[in-house]
Amino acid sequence: MLTLTATVQTFIDMNVVSLFNGMNTGRQALENVGIKVDKYYSSEIKPYAIELTQHHFPDTIQVGDVTKWKEWDIDWKTIDLVLSGSPCQDLSAAGKRAGINGKKSSLFFTFVEILEHIKSLNPKVLFLQENVGSASKLDVGIMSRALGVYPVRINSKLVVAALRDRYYWTNIRTKQTMFDTVVDIPEPTDRKIMFKDILIDGYTDRKKAGSLLASDYKHLINDEKKQEIYINSRLKKNKQIPNIIYLENNELRIKTNTLKGYDVITENDCLNLAFPTSITRRGRITKGKSPCLTKVNEPLYSYNGVKLRTLNKIELCRLQGFPDNYCDILTRNHAASLLGDGWTLPIIEHIFKFII
Repeated sequence: MLTLTATVQTFIDMNVVSLFNGMNTGRQALENVGIKVDKYYSSEIKPYAIELTQHHFPDTIQVGDVTKWKEWDIDWKTIDLVLSGSPCQDLSAAGKRAGINGKKSSLFFTFVEILEHIKSLNPKVLFLQENVGSASKLDVGIMSRALGVYPVRINSKLVVAALRDRYYWTNIRTKQTMFDTVVDIPEPTDRKIMFKDILIDGYTDRKKAGSLLASDYKHLINDEKKQEIYINSRLKKNKQIPNIIYLENNELRIKTNTLKGYDVITENDCLNLAFPTSITRRGRITKGKSPCLTKVNEPLYSYNGVKLRTLNKIELCRLQGFPDNYCDILTRNHAASLLGDGWTLPIIEHIFKFII
């Protein structure tokens, strides 16, 4: 088990190792709170994540696959901060629940190995580890004992327009309870940002509204004429068109697994159609906020009047607290993947303020 340092040091320049670096939120957060970075080592293998990182911070040193960390050319004793957002797929309620020893989530222990190695050379090294709020108590306990500290649980809904429940383990600021050391980072102030606040407008020039109201989501065609041809061909063959979204009694209803069999979507709600043919999930509505973004780029829709549309790249950036143009060099889907798999920028900024 790792031992924690009793004091937190203020750094003018920091050397940072970021594991599972993703879209480089850690570096951006450090810059935003005024902490200077000397050397920033990024472990990442996804090409478009690396592209975005180097676009914003060309001095980032890419070191590659985290499992090959012993081959990295790093003076480990000079590292001041280790960042880790180890894979959550085996821990999340949205996954298969293989647990912390699952194929992907077990990479957490690689982070522990790296941290222990650095700590043997620099006992004052700081760390931050993040993972999903839906992780089991058993897995949270295993991770906490490995790091010597129990996490703080913060939902990003306090600072952005999306629900994102996460655990954060860190020694940046801790306190001792009767039995355990726990993270002593308070929740940030609720900024009261709602889903409607991040939308550019309530409609889009893509003709998806009619398509959604008329046909199965799995067969959506963005071209209105092609969509009409498809619908007519289904009708001629006497094939059912299973409306996931439909109008009834002047309500826009979405088929769900509720007792009524549907939910009503109203303006400023967010609709998730990731599992339109599922018996248990189908359409899902969140009132006033968006659901948690995920790396699989779930199709989220906003509703205004009689228009439904997918969220665009700017709105997805806003859901994670990034500037509108942060992902300009990426495609919409690549941006959605990184944002869904990444950290909420204002939350990381909040935590890093306690370093100073």
